[in-house]
Amino acid sequence: MKIPVIKRLVESQTLASLVEAEEALLDEQQPAFEVEGEDEGEQLTHVFAAIFILNHMQDHQSEFKDALREYTKKVRVSIS
Repeated sequence: MKIPVIKRLVESQTLASLVEAEEALLDEQQPAFEVEGEDEGEQLTHVFAAIFILNHMQDHQSEFKDALREYTKKVRVSIS
């Protein structure tokens, strides 16, 4: 997971385009835009994180850094 990649996705893509990219990656297809990552798994992680962050920013009227902090908390809990 690379934070700069996630930030670029949040700043450059809409929620709808990110959902479409997630579906494309899950179907083992190329998304309509470039998603950086070493493999499809990392690309999917970046897209999923950007979706979570955009939703959190909209739902809680928060900034990127606060939404990112919430996402990383969830990741830490899931791997511990």
